[in-house]
Amino acid sequence: MLLSTSEKVDAIVVGGGIFGCAVAYYYTRDNPGKKIVVLERNEICNAATSRAAALVTRIRSKKDFIPLSLETYRAVAEMEKQLHESMDMKRVGVLHVAASEATVADLDNLMRIADSFNEPAEYLTHETVKTKVPWLKTDEALKFGFMPNESYCDPYLLGIFFARCAKMNGADIRQGVEVKGLLMEGNAAIGVSTAAGNIYANAVVIAAGAWSPVLAMQAGVGLPMAPVRSQYWITERNAIFPVDSPIVLLPDAQAYARPEGGGLLFGIRETKSFTSSPLDIPKDIIDFSFSPDRGVSDLSEVIDKLGRFFPLVYDIGLKYYIAGFSGYTPDNNLSMGIVPGVSNLFAATGCAGAGISVSGGVGLAFAEMISGKPNPYDFTNFKIDRFGKIDPFSKEWLDKCALARSQKRSG
Repeated sequence: MLLSTSEKVDAIVVGGGIFGCAVAYYYTRDNPGKKIVVLERNEICNAATSRAAALVTRIRSKKDFIPLSLETYRAVAEMEKQLHESMDMKRVGVLHVAASEATVADLDNLMRIADSFNEPAEYLTHETVKTKVPWLKTDEALKFGFMPNESYCDPYLLGIFFARCAKMNGADIRQGVEVKGLLMEGNAAIGVSTAAGNIYANAVVIAAGAWSPVLAMQAGVGLPMAPVRSQYWITERNAIFPVDSPIVLLPDAQAYARPEGGGLLFGIRETKSFTSSPLDIPKDIIDFSFSPDRGVSDLSEVIDKLGRFFPLVYDIGLKYYIAGFSGYTPDNNLSMGIVPGVSNLFAATGCAGAGISVSGGVGLAFAEMISGKPNPYDFTNFKIDRFGKIDPFSKEWLDKCALARSQKRSG
């Protein structure tokens, strides 16, 4: 769609990933008659969103994430009614496996957190676990915690549900429209420039994933996040992988797994996570090579840790390899909110590997903020200025963020 040389709207979202589409959904739902434009230079939800493992985790050790994830579940139910379609969320539950004193303590704490949010959770016996998860070697495990309400989903479909409902409500989602830069008036963002003209708005939301720091720097802001690779594999089909078995989190192996079409999808936290400066990532992520050997060298470094719990990993065929960027921070928290020192500018980014899960809460939070209302959630730990002044393109910063992912143990 061609733009006029100049137009005025109420709000602009730069980036048509799951965050951008979720913001548009809530904004149009709660502000009928207001005009929001989502600008995506490629196709919506085609970068990080579509490559996510999509564990829609309700209960986490970082309690600030939990209300955001619970809102995602509410949004799914609402959108299914609006579209008269099922999103086919796979509510198979999550099995937490603890095999050391440290991870047992973490699991016990997680179970207390679940109880505080009135979420069902129970400890399981070795025998029950073997029935639920035939591929899992349980010998070294000390404790198992099971949370039955946890799910995974098709991440692209969730993003598209947000977009479709937003369009039905009046959102203007434009694909193939590249934002060239922010339009600034003093310390205020007043719109964006594109190849086809300028668009002016009362609020601009940066939700451009890995490329967000490039745009934020135009306003003189070092956005505290770095694109860090997430990667996972999907095995060949095998009867040992029941399609209804739970998601499995293996903190002692820094790994996770879930069913996928009769095979097993599993991911690891490699010894040295790969990161790239946002300046070096091409405009279309399909042009980026995440791993010349499809992650084999990274997997080989940690396969013995994984093999303690998944011995078949040494022999099973690996059918697919998927990689993408997540926006990580040194503290593994989200990095988002009102951009400090710049009026009318917001950043919905820095997903810390939880973007699919928290998308509903993120969408609602930003829809409220750009409408001039209070944020319904506590973003204190997500504040953009919490690290002070940083250079998001420096090697030192990128390495800090990559290290945070390598050391991450929780889901």
